[in-house]
Amino acid sequence: MVRDMLEVLSHFIFYIGILFTLLFVYKMIYVVVAFKARREEYPNNQEAPLSKYAFLIPARNEELVISQLIQTIKDQDYPKELYDIFVVADNCTDNTAKIAREAGAIVTERFNENQIGKGYALKHVLNVIDANYSAANYDGYFVFDADNLLDKNYIAEMNKTFNQGYRIVTSYRNSKNYDENWITSGYALWFLYEAEFLNRPRMFLKTSCAVSGTGFLIRSDVIKENGGWVHHLLTEDIEFTVSQIIQGDKIGYCGGAVFYDEQPSTFSQSWKQRLRWAKGFYQVFMNYGKGLSHGVVRGKGNKLSCFDMMMTVMPIMILTVLSLLANILILVLVAIEGRGLTETYTTGVAIGVLTIYGSLFLLGLITTIAEWNKIRCPNWKKVFYLFTFPLFMFTYLPISLFALFKKIEWKPIRHTVVKSLDDLRES
Repeated sequence: MVRDMLEVLSHFIFYIGILFTLLFVYKMIYVVVAFKARREEYPNNQEAPLSKYAFLIPARNEELVISQLIQTIKDQDYPKELYDIFVVADNCTDNTAKIAREAGAIVTERFNENQIGKGYALKHVLNVIDANYSAANYDGYFVFDADNLLDKNYIAEMNKTFNQGYRIVTSYRNSKNYDENWITSGYALWFLYEAEFLNRPRMFLKTSCAVSGTGFLIRSDVIKENGGWVHHLLTEDIEFTVSQIIQGDKIGYCGGAVFYDEQPSTFSQSWKQRLRWAKGFYQVFMNYGKGLSHGVVRGKGNKLSCFDMMMTVMPIMILTVLSLLANILILVLVAIEGRGLTETYTTGVAIGVLTIYGSLFLLGLITTIAEWNKIRCPNWKKVFYLFTFPLFMFTYLPISLFALFKKIEWKPIRHTVVKSLDDLRES
């Protein structure tokens, strides 16, 4: 009986492995394409017309960091009369609004404890602009979090890609606190991989990229067509991405536009944030899975984009959790049964775990080598954090499982890393 169960569980794990290989082999192709794309840069549209923009910055109790972001926007190598800065002091109980005004932003305050989250703050500020600043005729809207910092050529670079015809453009996401610990480096390394080994090859292949949290640009027409900001799931960024791809948009990527953001530094903060992300991905899959499936089968010109996003939001992690539980059950059954089975099955489980660890390590290694000079971190830490990166990714397993059953609400992450661009350059 025990041997029969062991055989069933082994076959289950084997077939999950085949399924994963079939579904995600295209991302290995992306890595190869990324290196080709890095050698053959797409045209950067040097003669692009200068568009007019508004910066939208939702901020909840961000008095420590908001002025640094505003300063990097004001220091842009772009005509100052062609952009404005709007800060939404969203349910703030500190001096965020006062400091943002003193720094030179247009500030609107919002108080609503029933509708909480970044999506509602964006909806509010867009309504304010429509009511009071419509004469400005903004061509597009940048969306940033209050903890971000921008390289001085950020707007100029994004403007080039924007004027290639993309209605939505995302950018290169670096980190303010990569070197703090294994958690911050885990986040940061993933975002670098996402930028250069997912979005860059997507751009090169002329399929759609994906918005990730912050640091993106939206043409004003998109907002008008949607009737404002209408995305209010726990991960409004991926909801917005999926919704626009289903509608036929292709999101662009500008690798020359670099910004920095702060990563959570404690496991408790990270757990809460990624629990929200995991729940949000489930929500997006439940709400948009049918539309993506339809796009994969019948989409006109965006079948690959729909498939790519389907693989992104599909709860594949649940299969990983089931596979992990199956491996644990195998070890339990082997311990009970014994009789020469221990070495065979224990070795099999160990090889499986090491294979996953090795795959994640390789992904981190490729990204670290490719982006070595852009990572703000001592060299020895760049090497050390390669070994902790797979461990960081492994922690998504319990997070994804908890997110299935736990009710999640949006909660702010406190930002405390007060750095300027000069501080980052010195590091």
